[in-house]
Amino acid sequence: MLNSEWCQMDAVPSWRLWGAFSRCLASGQRDRSRGPKVRRPRGCRRGCKFFSLTETPEDYTLMVDEEGFKELPPSEFLQVAEATWLVLNVSSHSGAAVQAAGVTKIARSVIAPLAEHHVSVLMLSTYQTDFILVREQDLSVVIHTLSQEFNIYREVGGEPVPVARDDSSNGFPRSQHAGPSPTVHPIQSPQNRFCVLTLDPETLPAIATTLIDVLFYSYSAPKEAASGGPGPSSITFFAFSLIEGYISIVMDAETQKKFPSDLLLTSSSGELWRMVRIGGQPLGFDECGIVAQIAGPLAAADISAYYISTFNFDHALVPEDGIGSAIEVLQRRQDGQGS
Repeated sequence: MLNSEWCQMDAVPSWRLWGAFSRCLASGQRDRSRGPKVRRPRGCRRGCKFFSLTETPEDYTLMVDEEGFKELPPSEFLQVAEATWLVLNVSSHSGAAVQAAGVTKIARSVIAPLAEHHVSVLMLSTYQTDFILVREQDLSVVIHTLSQEFNIYREVGGEPVPVARDDSSNGFPRSQHAGPSPTVHPIQSPQNRFCVLTLDPETLPAIATTLIDVLFYSYSAPKEAASGGPGPSSITFFAFSLIEGYISIVMDAETQKKFPSDLLLTSSSGELWRMVRIGGQPLGFDECGIVAQIAGPLAAADISAYYISTFNFDHALVPEDGIGSAIEVLQRRQDGQGS
């Protein structure tokens, strides 16, 4: 369990967030007939240490560090976010990994304070930990906001260097923020049951063909919900990340059957997860408080959640047996805003 008294906030070098879009048909479905439109950056074999690819019904979202970004070929199918993003990671002084800590464990200590100071954040939860992405221009505000609760370090030349609160500008201009209360976005809960898995990097070649097939060639149209149901009964969603040598995979239970069962690892309980999808329309990158409006109520209800932001929408994964409570909690939030 994360505790600010025993945690540090590690600020690592610049990363970029970008969205990779395949060619669209008139129906709005992606064209898989010509194979993948998104190539794995050659730089990931050498200097790229942060690579995350997430498939949603709308697009592919790729988060990649500067080294990988430099290796990307120009393409008409790529839409790149204008800002450069920095990755923050809450880690324990003991160095022990906290599995499935989830965004709710840092909702009060990290997510809520950043929202109060009008800092836009993106989230990437993995099997091993949770990453918070903030825009480079907001770094000074982030450090000023969190330094009372956390020791903050910035990686320089591969070594962690303490960042003093009084030196929070770090060469970047201090941001000034002001804005209205965040919009409360609608939510949907598709019926997929998801697995959160990891894999020994040495065995990655053994599943590479299946991985490519699932991401770029296999396609099943989303099933429609029963009459009156809230949105599709299932959606396409697959997330793969390779960060600092650690692999994390999120896929639905049906897709998992395509992979060798002896290679994919999960928690001893084999827990399944359900999704809460945030946003009726693309969320954009400037709005603040989106993660907080989901993580806060879930934390108050003691519901753990993985959280994955993509180029257009956000996604929270909660334990399968807690999806009813999660929907109820988040619906009260929405109803309260409208009253």
